[in-house]
Amino acid sequence: MTAQRINPSILSADFVNLQSELQAISAADLVHVDVMDNHFVPNLTMGPPIVERIQAVSPVPLDVHLMISDADRWAPGYAELGAYSVTFHAEAAADPVALARRIREIGARAGIALKPGTDPEPYLELLPEFDQVLVMTVEPGFGGQSFMPDMMPKLRRFADAKQRLGLDVWLQVDGGITVDTIGIAAEAGADTFVAGSAVYGGMPEERIAALRLAAAHHQH
Repeated sequence: MTAQRINPSILSADFVNLQSELQAISAADLVHVDVMDNHFVPNLTMGPPIVERIQAVSPVPLDVHLMISDADRWAPGYAELGAYSVTFHAEAAADPVALARRIREIGARAGIALKPGTDPEPYLELLPEFDQVLVMTVEPGFGGQSFMPDMMPKLRRFADAKQRLGLDVWLQVDGGITVDTIGIAAEAGADTFVAGSAVYGGMPEERIAALRLAAAHHQH
């Protein structure tokens, strides 16, 4: 893992040629796998059988982002598949702390994601319970949206809490991340970046290197 983690989202990949699309991002830190259930968000992507196959062939570890309802019930299963990191939404979990502890017990990193409209305040003191916080920089559910710079104060609050508590929590952003916006997020404290079309819209290895360089120039 590098100081500025670049996690390409396979939501922007060619699903018919997914194995070769995964091999094309071998220079990445993790692969971001978006699981959507057509309920928590209006889109539908994949479930455990597909994630299990991705896990079997991916050259880099899996960063699973669950945009699904009833996360307390379903999230542990993705940890059991061998995912390196499992992130569930705060808005979809009845007991986020208990769920994070269960994910950690299984052996995966536990992440919590917040929609743009979700207040960070209740989660700042809970930071020790999580390995990653995902601040959504678009509304979850669709790729190709524009980066929301007004989410940076929220990100800074987590960065300040992380520093104050002396924690090694990864701060991830997802949505509209390009070479032009990644620096804004890095300056606000992000160290883990999800990018879809910014990676798969050209030569993935070159795109990953460019994103990594842009983030390093603006590191918090």
